[in-house]
Amino acid sequence: MRFYPEGYLLDLPENIAALQSPAALSEAMREKKILEARAFMCTGNHDLLLDLAGIKGIIPREEGALGIREGTVRDIAILSRVNRPVCFMVQDLQRNEQGQVTAILSRRAAQEQCLAQYIETLSPGDVIDARVTHLEPFGVFADIGCGVSSLLPIDAISVSRIEHPSERFLPGMDIRAVVKSREGNRVNLSHKELLGTWEENAARFRAGETVAGVIRSIESYGVFVELAPNLAGLAELKENIFPGQQASVFIKSVLPARMKIKLIIIETFDSQPRRPSPPEYFFSGSTMEEFVYSPAQSEKRISTKFF
Repeated sequence: MRFYPEGYLLDLPENIAALQSPAALSEAMREKKILEARAFMCTGNHDLLLDLAGIKGIIPREEGALGIREGTVRDIAILSRVNRPVCFMVQDLQRNEQGQVTAILSRRAAQEQCLAQYIETLSPGDVIDARVTHLEPFGVFADIGCGVSSLLPIDAISVSRIEHPSERFLPGMDIRAVVKSREGNRVNLSHKELLGTWEENAARFRAGETVAGVIRSIESYGVFVELAPNLAGLAELKENIFPGQQASVFIKSVLPARMKIKLIIIETFDSQPRRPSPPEYFFSGSTMEEFVYSPAQSEKRISTKFF
């Protein structure tokens, strides 16, 4: 069985079909299927209510998320699911005297199954799907399956350093990430290894071209200008510029042996922050043992080993 970030199953035909009747829900319960529906309310007791194609569904508070029962997770993990897709497993179907059916559901059970059958099998170097849930100054929290969250630190997002993850991602964005480490159920992610080596990125640029960039840092010896998330060049110093500005830059030379791109800043300008585009990935495999960023002819070796 494959496990996905919450929201992936919501509009799939097989998920929709499983919500259409008590008989279909009973079959899903028997087969221990993970389903999804949108939560429309959280009660005063912090039970989540879902509309399953006209059938009332309820996720009791203690079944709302892993850790709620033990007190290690705050109830905000439940409240924040209102008006969002919620994964669950059907635990029971109860019929009242009027014949109305209420489905008793558990998000916790879906997360436990995801942990046991998927997350606990992950190893460093595994490349997985994730969905950005929220951004913090120190990094990104991403759903790696059934609402189970993992941290992608800001310095692991790209080789080119950024001030805030919002420069790369939006909440709800589907991304890929590589498992950096796993300690029990806690998975730490990285991302920059999927965005290409120095050579792969530099191959898109030629000496003599004038291209777009972003001023990232100003040092005594020059200005670092981002050309791509995993590539920056060094420009000559220029007055009245500051980090975060957009720039047009002239490429003087591309030097793989020195892992350098020499630039001249033509012009800089301020602009409204641009909406991040989905990442472009150079790596399409399912696992990597080592990522070597530096060119083979470079004296400096920059790599990440996964083991």
